[in-house]
Amino acid sequence: MIKRGSGILLHITSLPSPYGIGDLGSGAYRFVDFLAESKQSFWQVLPLNPTCSVYGNSPYSSFSAFAGNPLLISPEILVEEGFLSKADIKPQRFSNKRVEYKSAGEYKNRILNTAYEKNRTSLTGAYEFKRFCSEHSYWLDDYCLFISLKRHFNGVEWSRWPKDLRDRRKDALEAWRERLNDIIIREAFLQFIFFKQWQAFKNYCEGRNIQIIGDVPIYVNYDSSDVWANTELFKLDKEKRPVAVAGVPPDYFSATGQLWGHPVYNWDVLNKRGYVWWIRRLEHNIKLFHMFRLDHFRGFIAYWEVRAKEETAINGRWVRAPAKEFFNALFKHFTHLPIIAEDLGIITPDVREVMNMFGFPGMKVLLFAFGKNLPENPYAPHNHVKNCVVYTGTHDNNTIRGWFRRELSSESRKRLSKYIGRKVSESTVHWELIKLAMMSVADMVIIPMQDFLGLGEWARMNLPARKDGNWQWRLEPRYLTPSLLKRISEIVMIYGRV
Repeated sequence: MIKRGSGILLHITSLPSPYGIGDLGSGAYRFVDFLAESKQSFWQVLPLNPTCSVYGNSPYSSFSAFAGNPLLISPEILVEEGFLSKADIKPQRFSNKRVEYKSAGEYKNRILNTAYEKNRTSLTGAYEFKRFCSEHSYWLDDYCLFISLKRHFNGVEWSRWPKDLRDRRKDALEAWRERLNDIIIREAFLQFIFFKQWQAFKNYCEGRNIQIIGDVPIYVNYDSSDVWANTELFKLDKEKRPVAVAGVPPDYFSATGQLWGHPVYNWDVLNKRGYVWWIRRLEHNIKLFHMFRLDHFRGFIAYWEVRAKEETAINGRWVRAPAKEFFNALFKHFTHLPIIAEDLGIITPDVREVMNMFGFPGMKVLLFAFGKNLPENPYAPHNHVKNCVVYTGTHDNNTIRGWFRRELSSESRKRLSKYIGRKVSESTVHWELIKLAMMSVADMVIIPMQDFLGLGEWARMNLPARKDGNWQWRLEPRYLTPSLLKRISEIVMIYGRV
């Protein structure tokens, strides 16, 4: 049961840090202190998996659904724990306004290589490292080999590797594990460091009564260790290429829909295997987070399948998935599933039925509330229910201020002003919507940090369908003022979310 409370949406990469990208160092700990002092209960982040420039640095497109992103490792903590010296981490000049993925990546990889070289001889006998590798072997072994092979083959997609590797012949895997042994151990070391830092950080959050909300994408990348190691779980052809890919039909964000390109699941095989892969994936995330958003929840009931050769998502079809059997299998394994169902988009009665059957809270986004159907709109505050999570917007939306200025029609502005009971301006609209969210009957409210700051469209985290320029906004230290802390605290107390 979720207590009545509120939290902030801010990804780790957006945190202040002198290393070009937010990480698990002092900036993260200071933000936890800010959350606690402003009487927040939750911190929501985006997926923590490795990102890649090929996929626009999106945390939703990764080489692994289990691995952590080495770019989030804190150099400061590496020094504190003796893996590096202070001289090893002398930072370059980086922007504190935008994430500089290329330069930050080059810098971080350089110092992470140094950390490995300095500690490699002691790893084979290090109990903590060996225990980590043993406990995570079910995904770590395949991931480390996959990443090492990708480096060796200059980033080429796994389906274009030599056939014996593409098809995972046992003798070929063993030979390459031996050949790439040093690189494989380095990758395992980086994962060990990431999860060591994450666990310490999670413990600190718990000490300050902050619960972390994670984000679990429904699909995984085709070019990932997950698909390479489990080809039978996905709809692939004889050459191990996708037969069909995932997306969504034309919607609010795009007239041609969204063609994600991720391979769709072979639910028959998943069912025959007792959904073991999904059980392990959720078990992994339950250890990382106190609860998590299950992205594109409606895809567990029916998903939009598009032939792999299509260039847009228009010519797709809805395919049913075994939702009830799947979630019943999960609940036989887990006594409790701390899921927030991302139920945005085209939601049919069968999706609601599954959510109600298993008690999953859904999402209500205020930016979607003020169209012509305001009286019956499920996102409007007067239609909220207790078991839901209210957002002003998500990482895929404009900021409130950007929405008001660029997306809201004059008629919708009038409706918004009438709903609130006074004229709303661009300079006040963010606090008006935050108050509407806070006074909702909903148990949980999550506000993007950009909306608490009243920032414009330039601070948007992601614009779906845009290839470049996403995932870069950063929280500058000057933003976290005593006056902001005071105002957030007051609004939280007024609406009983302490």
